[in-house]
Amino acid sequence: MKLGARMIKTGLAISLAIYLAMMFHYNHPVYAAIAATFAIQPSIYRSYQTILEQIQGNLVGAIFAIIFVLLLGNNPFVIGFVVVLVIAAHLKMKIEKTIPLSIVTVIVIMESHSVNFISFAVDRFLLVMLGVFSAFIVNLVFMPPKYETKLYYKISGHTDEIIKWIRMITRHASEHIAIKEDLNHFKENRFKMDQYYLLYQEERTYFRSNKYSKTRKLVLYRQMIHTTNKALELLKSLHRHENELYNMPEPLQELIQIKLDGLTNFHEQMLLKYTDKIRAQHTIDMDEEISKKSLMKCFMNYYSSPENEEWINLFPVFALIMDYSDQLEHLNRLVESFKNYHQDDSEVQLPQREDL
Repeated sequence: MKLGARMIKTGLAISLAIYLAMMFHYNHPVYAAIAATFAIQPSIYRSYQTILEQIQGNLVGAIFAIIFVLLLGNNPFVIGFVVVLVIAAHLKMKIEKTIPLSIVTVIVIMESHSVNFISFAVDRFLLVMLGVFSAFIVNLVFMPPKYETKLYYKISGHTDEIIKWIRMITRHASEHIAIKEDLNHFKENRFKMDQYYLLYQEERTYFRSNKYSKTRKLVLYRQMIHTTNKALELLKSLHRHENELYNMPEPLQELIQIKLDGLTNFHEQMLLKYTDKIRAQHTIDMDEEISKKSLMKCFMNYYSSPENEEWINLFPVFALIMDYSDQLEHLNRLVESFKNYHQDDSEVQLPQREDL
């Protein structure tokens, strides 16, 4: 079993919350630990947002709890009614993420109706907020996430799997059940790519000189994701039309195989070129071999032969191949542009691969 960064940070946040609660002589430090568990977030920016939202949400919960305890007491029915009101208030304020911890705050405050209730309620509220701030400190100081690394390797790994299946289908070497299972797995990979992109997008740049580079990277990574998704669409189409492809004349099958080999090789090399793992002069010449115009010319030449009319069954595949080529051309331009304008950007040099 591998311990992830968030698991470790959660443990550290709980320990810090309990330690600080004991240091300030608060009773029941477990409430601070519970708050720290709810407040831990995958990024510094989200952790900052969480603090602002938790302050609002828990303040609302504390005010409702204090008012109703003073007016109606702490009967279980009253506690349940207050929880309903707090949830409704959170939905109205559009801070739904803070509902679980705010409910904890309500229950913690309303559990006792002592003589010094106001002082008790304030202490419990501060105890909960202590846990929230503990989570923020841990998220800020310990193991800050590197979502660019995670994003790049998720895109690269997902692309490699798709390309592997494209090559096997064009050689009629794929197993139907196996590829069907992997296609379901690709949905999860696609979701993770989008999540890592959003988390990387949320990361703040603290120096103005890096802001322009970050903006260009976001455009570049967005195109990487779009191109990989286009390759996945092509794979699904090849899988869906596998029988038609198998029954096509051998020259057409060879043409498709050659063109897809060129496109997938180019796709792999674009990802490597971005991280300076391949020399620019060793990349395929897109204009001569696998450009959109070249593909269109090859397919139309095949269509012009009267004995090859059955190729129309594979028209959806041809359309996706040309679209895939078009996206690769755009990705190539973005990579070239980034390299020309940010040659000294050390952030392009990604660290050693992490387990994702």
